[in-house]
Amino acid sequence: MKRFWMSGVMALAIAATACAENEAANVTANDEAEMSVASEIPVTSETESQIGGEQQIAALVQDEAEVDAGAVFEFPDDAWRTVEQNRLLYIETDHGMIVIELAPEFAPLHVERMTTLANERFYDFLVWHRVIDGFVAQGGGSRSNPSHSTEMDRVPGEFTVRRNPNEIPIYETQDRVINPRSNPSTARAGFWNGFPAGTQASALASITADGRVESWLLHCKGAASMARTSDPNSAGSQFYITRGNAEHLNAQYTVWGRVRSGQDAVDAIAVGTAGEDLGFAPDTIRSMRVGSDSSFAGQVTVEVIDTDSEAFAMWLGPYASEGLDICDIEIPVRITE
Repeated sequence: MKRFWMSGVMALAIAATACAENEAANVTANDEAEMSVASEIPVTSETESQIGGEQQIAALVQDEAEVDAGAVFEFPDDAWRTVEQNRLLYIETDHGMIVIELAPEFAPLHVERMTTLANERFYDFLVWHRVIDGFVAQGGGSRSNPSHSTEMDRVPGEFTVRRNPNEIPIYETQDRVINPRSNPSTARAGFWNGFPAGTQASALASITADGRVESWLLHCKGAASMARTSDPNSAGSQFYITRGNAEHLNAQYTVWGRVRSGQDAVDAIAVGTAGEDLGFAPDTIRSMRVGSDSSFAGQVTVEVIDTDSEAFAMWLGPYASEGLDICDIEIPVRITE
C-alpha cells in the first residue's frame, strides 16, 4: 500500500522575534554536559551543580497563522528533487520515525561520524537525555550516564564552509543577522537544497582570493546539529534536533542535517534532563539507520522542492513579499511509502 503526504505550505511566526532571541541567548550546547542553560559560558559537569534551580528556559513561543498563497500552487514534476537513501538518516522514536536529510557539503566530517555510529548501532536504545521545550531534543547519552559518548576521536568544528557559488548555489532571499549573541553583523540568507542557510553575498566571490564565500546552515526548527563542549573541536556522538529556532547557535555549532519528516515526533519527545530532573523518564532512541543500509526495511521516498528552480521562485514570491524570516518558511516535501 502506498501512502503519500506533503508538508510545506507555510508556518508563520508572528511572535516577537527579538524577545525570543534574547531569551534563547541564555542557552548553550555542550557535549559532555549536554544542553545547558545559564550564562555566556558553556556549562560543564563541574559547574552544573551550581546552577540548580536556576536552570530555566522560556519556550520559543510562536503564534501560527495559515496563509493559502502557496497551498494552491502546483509544482511541475521536474521541480522536485529526490533524496538518495545514503543521504537519509532514519531515527525511530517512541513517537514515530524521524527522517533527516544529511548535508555532507556543509559538514562532511559530522555526517561521516553520524553515519558511522548509526552503522555500528551505537545509538540503539540510548535516550533523549536532555529535552528543552521550544529549544532542542538532545540524544546520545545513556539512562545511567547522560555524558555517555563514543571513544572515537573528537570531530573538529564545521560551523561554516567556504563555498563556490557556482558549485553550491544558495538562493538568497533576505538580509539577516549572523548570530544575535556572538556576531550581530548582517549577511545574506536563503536556501540550499531546501536547507535554510546563511552566507556572505555570493557576489563577493568575484573579489575573494579563492573565489569563495563563507556560508553556514541555520538553526531553524528541525535542524539536526552536533553538541560539543566549550572546545569548538570536541564533538563526539551527542547530537540534537531543534524544537524551535535557535539563532544564537548559528555559525557556532555544526548543523549536519535537517528533518524532512517526523518533526511532530521530535516535538513529542518527553521534556526533562536525565540526572537533574527528579522522576524524569527519558524517551528512547529505538534505532538509527542510514537509508542505504541493506538490512533496513523502513525506507521511504523523500522528495524536496528544488529551491534553485524557477518554480520555487514563483512559489516563494507571495511569501517573500510579506517580509517573513527564512525560518518561518516551510519548504515543501513529499514522502511516499
